[in-house]
Amino acid sequence: MVKRMSLEFNFDELKAADRLPSPTGTALAIMKLVQQNDATALQVAQLVQADPALSGRVLRFANSAAFGARRPIVSVQDAVVMMGMHSVRNFALSLSLVGEHREGLCPRFDYKAFWAESLVLAVATAAVAARERVVAPEEAFTLGLLANIGRLALATAWPDVYSDCLKAAKGKELLKLEREVFVIDHEDLSVLLLADWGLPGIFLEALKVSQKRMQAETPRATRLAKQILFARQLANYCLADEAYRAALLPQLQQEANRHTMDEGLLADFITEVATQWREWGTLIHVKTDVHHSLPKAAPLVETGLKLLLVDDDPVELANLTRQLETDDRHVESCLDGETALKLVIEHRIQMVITNWQMQPMDGLTLCQSLRKMTFGKNLYLIMLTANETDDALVEAFDAGIDDYVSKPVNLRVLLARIRAGQRIIELQQKLRQEHNEIERSRADLALANRRLERLAHTDLLTGLPNRRYALNRLAQEWAAAQRFKRPLSILMMDLDHFKMINDTLGHDAGDAALEHTAKVINKAKRASDIACRLGGEEFLIIAGNSDGAAALLLAERIRDAIEKHQPHNLALTRPITVSIGVAGSADPKSNWKELMKLADQALYKVKQSGRNAVKLISS
Repeated sequence: MVKRMSLEFNFDELKAADRLPSPTGTALAIMKLVQQNDATALQVAQLVQADPALSGRVLRFANSAAFGARRPIVSVQDAVVMMGMHSVRNFALSLSLVGEHREGLCPRFDYKAFWAESLVLAVATAAVAARERVVAPEEAFTLGLLANIGRLALATAWPDVYSDCLKAAKGKELLKLEREVFVIDHEDLSVLLLADWGLPGIFLEALKVSQKRMQAETPRATRLAKQILFARQLANYCLADEAYRAALLPQLQQEANRHTMDEGLLADFITEVATQWREWGTLIHVKTDVHHSLPKAAPLVETGLKLLLVDDDPVELANLTRQLETDDRHVESCLDGETALKLVIEHRIQMVITNWQMQPMDGLTLCQSLRKMTFGKNLYLIMLTANETDDALVEAFDAGIDDYVSKPVNLRVLLARIRAGQRIIELQQKLRQEHNEIERSRADLALANRRLERLAHTDLLTGLPNRRYALNRLAQEWAAAQRFKRPLSILMMDLDHFKMINDTLGHDAGDAALEHTAKVINKAKRASDIACRLGGEEFLIIAGNSDGAAALLLAERIRDAIEKHQPHNLALTRPITVSIGVAGSADPKSNWKELMKLADQALYKVKQSGRNAVKLISS
């Protein structure tokens, strides 16, 4: 039994007692500075620079795919200016909480799993926000990381009591138990904390909407709430093991369709989120090897019939209960209909035997009430009645009974009716089991099909998407760019003098050179860019939401990286270099095929002028 703490929840008193998670050090200093009206980005940058670890993480985030920087950001001040002081404040707050609360005193609270789950939700929320711009991705990252902070707060403020809650709840009805014990649940406490730390009102509204499934006051909050819900499903999928993922995938795909993602786009999006999650885990020292397994369902065919007797005559009820109770029948009993409704839910009753004439709720009303509820539709109902007129029996069957037994009750007849009902119950259970097995097989087949499709779109040597995928994805990105009036650029690249490697060192060396080049490209490109191998020594990069100038900078960074990072295990006669042709879309009347031609023309001109260079042509 978990003891209730108090009759009301006093947030201010809890804060004053210093029993809640709170920012410290540099994060606290930044929060105080940003509260001042005359604070400047330079002052914030100076505070960030005083913390080398925070500096590195701010720069990493400013250059991440979620933020979508057009050029590499190398100074903390530039990062603060680009992200905004409030974003940096929230980011520092988040990392401070992670650093200060990696462990705690609550025995049953899994701190490592909590931060792993919070981090993947942060990455997923930022990724969704970057794709569907409602709020800044860097702000969405903070919202995702702190969305469940109320759980940590309860574990921090009342470690022993909350540990008892976790034990008693066993993963079910935790929110209800929290409200009974603390007069607040972790969802509401999360919102209180985020409001106290100064997060924007739209974040608080959207978080409440996503938690309570309520209606938002503004369309913008509604859109953000939908993004949070989608991000939660993505996070759950990333955390799940293989078996659990198969069960989660159909619902996740349904939600992805609402966000204009087909199966191919969703698979790529999941990969991007999972990759960034692992990268962030390494960066801020959060373990990401946490996996959730498929919850164990109760057996569909249980041993023993769960039966409920309802009669307002205590003597008759006791006698009948004693006669029906056996090793293969578990009998519950009660004296009124209202208690019966509660027992049906609590004990997962399969059959109800009720007297008709009872007070205050008679058996007929009880049957009607059960049939209106979801859990009551599959119950087997037997009515005990002394009224066997045609009209009475028609009324009883219309109320939902499956069978009846005349009073006074003949035990042999009642047992025969119970056995007949039990056969029907067992048949229903087997049908449900077969249905679940079919659904599980469908999910496994869908997963296998997606794996096969992924193999069909993957270059086996480099691991990059192949030509088929590249052309399909380019067509999709072009359509999206036209629909949302966003720029789109592509990079066509070709390894210089690749034939010489094959001729002098053999095809194994050529394959090794291609694998090495693909790895360098993956590291040098932005996370939002899509690198593919077209075939041979040709590669393509799709740079979404990037104009020609930004793509040209990206091309030069990739060219420089390939030239500087040479493979150490190949005796090359000359270093590996690459020629890159860049094409940016400016003419809305052109198409993606025209963009390919322009990039190819630019690549040809680079080769003519000596190779190992980049050139831009815009449509």
